[in-house]
Amino acid sequence: MTEKAAPTAGFRNAAWTSEALPDDCKTIVKPLRTVDNAATNGFLFARGGEKTVVCIMHPREFLATHYLIPHILAAGCAAWTQASRSVGNDLRLEHESVILDVAAAMVFLREAGFEKIVLLGNSGGAGLYCFYNQQSLLAPDKRLARTPGGRPTALAKADMPAADGIILVSPHPGQGKLLQNCIDPAVADEGDPLKSDPALDFMNPANGFNEPPQPSKYSVDFIARFREGQRARVERLDRIAKDLIAERMAARKRGADSGNQQDRVRGSFQQIMEIWRTDADLRCWDLSIEPSDRKYGSLWGNDPYASNYGSVGFARLCTPESWLSTWSGISSRAALELTAAAIEQPALVINYTGDAAVFPSDIERTMALISASDKEVAAFRGNHHGLAVTAGEKPVRDDVGKCIGGWLRERYPTLSI
Repeated sequence: MTEKAAPTAGFRNAAWTSEALPDDCKTIVKPLRTVDNAATNGFLFARGGEKTVVCIMHPREFLATHYLIPHILAAGCAAWTQASRSVGNDLRLEHESVILDVAAAMVFLREAGFEKIVLLGNSGGAGLYCFYNQQSLLAPDKRLARTPGGRPTALAKADMPAADGIILVSPHPGQGKLLQNCIDPAVADEGDPLKSDPALDFMNPANGFNEPPQPSKYSVDFIARFREGQRARVERLDRIAKDLIAERMAARKRGADSGNQQDRVRGSFQQIMEIWRTDADLRCWDLSIEPSDRKYGSLWGNDPYASNYGSVGFARLCTPESWLSTWSGISSRAALELTAAAIEQPALVINYTGDAAVFPSDIERTMALISASDKEVAAFRGNHHGLAVTAGEKPVRDDVGKCIGGWLRERYPTLSI
């Protein structure tokens, strides 16, 4: 199979053209309604007669053009890809709600007659699907009743069919853990993102920074202080988020009790948090930390001035609730360290050795956490999206697709193609 990839902007470089689909593939668009009455859409790609379907989903992006869909079809399985209720918009993304979107799809696919459903979590989709898997295997009354921000969930009343297998492709440790590893601890004032603590500034030459493209070199002591500072900043943002929620809820109660207009306004006002400078993972700028095949730079590029101080980046704008549920490395429950142990089904992990967002320790930790007896890891020299690490190298997406196809055929009923 020859892939025809289209260039895309930023780090969202995971597209293929429709020419890569088999000629006999049919695509069904399926609108779904969740148990909490939210709307979500999905695409089912199938040739007809498949007994196994592989699902691909991301909490923030719609992966209808994901590069692995043609490979899934070639393996004799159907492919399902879905947009969450928060697609393209981090602002109100709460994982406890998005896994209800997953549940609606799982119910539809079971009712459509598929015998086996395999969840394929790519990048942030790994945290989403592992969170769903963990909650789906619990008795309804044992599922999370509230989000980290205090909202009631509808998980107890949701039908959450269990998956029959899990595939994790370039799985970072969760949106919150990812951000905690790359948030800039030198920010001294959340209201003034240009105010810095020079002792924690990774772009301070005194701390080991070199002008790009020369790699920086940070000391063991600085790395330790930097990591402590990152956790401290996340703790600070957690306090801000919780205080904003508490103030709004208190005003809402006062307004309901007294009818006071100012309290009613304050209780309705939804504060938006601005999270600046979130591209500071030292491993992206000092390649001697956790050596791998990766190149200098992060998912956002190789200029830390542009990526750390620019307008585009992780978690730039979010509600207090979405910060706590999705982007906090402390409060979010959608972290593999909390959910991967629940994976008892057959599991395959795809590790791209040139990944600038998933590092060797992440893969080792994930494999150690997965409790399944049938678990495998396969390594390929590619970047986060399975593209060439170095110009001129062959992309490994076809090899990854063949690996996944072989794994599926060994374990699940597939069509003979």
